[in-house]
Parts: sequence; structure tokens; C-alpha cells
Amino acid sequence: MSQDNNFKANVVEGISKFQSARLQAFWTEMLSHLRGKPAELLSFDEVRQKLRLNNESYRGLHNIELKKIVGSVGRYKEFTRSFLPKNPQMQERWSRVYAKIQSMEGVPPIEVYKVGEVYFVRDGNHRVSVAVQLGFDTIEAHVTELLSPIAFRADMTLEQLDHAEAYAEFIKLTDLAIVRPHHQSLQLSKPTRYNDLIGHIELHKAFVEHTFRAEVSFREAAAHWYDSVYRPALTLIRKYGILALVGKGEHDMPHTEADMYLWMVDHLREIEAQMEDREALAYTFSDTLVDFLTQKKLSIPKSLLIEEDEPIIVTEQQLEQVLKVDEHTIPPAFSGYNAYLIPA
Repeated sequence: MSQDNNFKANVVEGISKFQSARLQAFWTEMLSHLRGKPAELLSFDEVRQKLRLNNESYRGLHNIELKKIVGSVGRYKEFTRSFLPKNPQMQERWSRVYAKIQSMEGVPPIEVYKVGEVYFVRDGNHRVSVAVQLGFDTIEAHVTELLSPIAFRADMTLEQLDHAEAYAEFIKLTDLAIVRPHHQSLQLSKPTRYNDLIGHIELHKAFVEHTFRAEVSFREAAAHWYDSVYRPALTLIRKYGILALVGKGEHDMPHTEADMYLWMVDHLREIEAQMEDREALAYTFSDTLVDFLTQKKLSIPKSLLIEEDEPIIVTEQQLEQVLKVDEHTIPPAFSGYNAYLIPA
């Protein structure tokens, strides 16, 4: 058989494969509709907007896993999540791509954007669809990566993407990706609570300005808060394996390290409301962990009882107390803050 005849035979075979894939796409969409789960690919433009993705870098030519391709730049509505073709008008082009892949001629590499652990097709949607139907595991691609504030995974749901959008907005507002590019995760399980983190940074900003007798920007305050408040709390959480002690089925319990941090801050506020002002000012993060373990009826490590961490300000009332102190004196309970310098 001549090469031309062989190509035509592959086109005919491609038409048959396309029709089979189209039927499979129909049933996939029907089942997804009944289950209330979307079967479409993700829109790259929507993800880019949600996660505030701007900085991109070309990473070269690589063989990438097909199962990690979750979206497309402009044709996300034309294929299912598993790249089954949905539009019957795609038959001719799809079958010709099929024939080329099956022939000695082959096809050029596709072009993709990489976000976290996943990829979005920039050029080559039909090639990906055919490759999936042929049972390939990988495909050659020119990769351009966009840095993401989260670890974007192939199994992420739309709800998780909405949560990621809230986190990306928090990172953008604080500029932590710039002032602390290697910062630990501050992701919360409840996206509405990022406002609480912002509020605490605002409170910390007022305290820092009083302490250093100088106005600071919000990004400077966020960096200082991260260094002197969040990281010390995170160190304690990890040191005593607190998250490992939380029951998986307990919905009201912290699920991330940032959740645990907020629990500690909330608890400090409860203490402040119950105690005399001076007593509340002396309460520390380690004290909150003792209370947490007590509530959970778990044993308390002896070393936790003798931690010497500094207390922090968590309410406006506490801040007002500090501001009433002589302007040339920093309250002894908060002298530890002087060890930190405001970033340039």
C-alpha cells in the first residue's frame, strides 16, 4: 500500500475512532449532569484571573503526562475533562490528526501552560484528544510555566478553585510572594476567614508603627507579622504535631496550619474577654495549645508547659492598653518585638 493510500486508510479509521469517542463524550456529559459534576475542561483564562497568574517562563520541550492536562486556553468547551470530542463538526480535523499521528509523518509538539502540577493546552487540543484515545501516557510539549500561589492539582474541584482564588487575593494584597517569596502556606479551609488574617495584620501594623515610631506600609507590616507572629505560631504547631491530633471527622476543628493559627488567635480573644486586661496580655500561643490539648482530653507535653514564647496583641483593646504606656517605653511583655527589623 502506498503512503498516500495508507494515510487515507488511517483517516477512515480515525473517523470511526472519532464517532466512538463522540458517543462516549455524550454519555460522559449525561452522567456528569445527573451527578451534578461538570465534565468540561477548565478555562485557562478563568484560572489565570482567579489565581492572579502573571509571571511566565518558558521551560523548554518536555514529555508531559496526559492525565495532568486539565484545561485549555480557548477550546475548553469543545472537549470533556478527559478530552473526548463533543462537537461533531470536529470530525474531519480530528480524523486527519489521527492519521498523521499513526503515520511516519507524525505531528509537531503541542504547546502548554503549566500551573502548579497541571497543564493547559495553548495549541494542540486535537492532538491531545487523539493521543488520549490511542492510549498514550505522555505527549511532547513546549512548556511555559506560570508561578502559582497554590499547589494546583489535577483532581481539584471548582469549589477548591474558588478557595484558591480567595487565597491568591490574600497573597496579592499582602505581597507576601514578593517580600517573603519562600513563605510557608497560609491556606485556610474557609475562604471567608482571610479577612480575619487581614484584620490581624492591620492590628499588627498599628502596633509596629507605635513600637518603631514610624509609619510602615501594609506589605512591611505583613512581612513583620509573618516573621514575628505567624512563623513562631507555626513552629509551635509543628513542634507538637497539633494537626495530627485533630480528628478527621470533626468539622469544627482546624484542618490546615493557618486554621490552627486562627483558632489560637480566636482563643486568645476569648481569654482577653474573660480575664483582667493584664492577665490577658500575658497569655501566649503556647498557652493556647495547652488549652487546646486540654479540650481534646490529650496529654500535654512537659516542654510545652515551659515554652517561653512572647505574648501578642490580638484585640484593639489590648492595642489601646499598649498605646497608653509612656511613648518612650515598650511594655515588657512585648519587648520581644524589638528583635525584629522592618523589611526595607
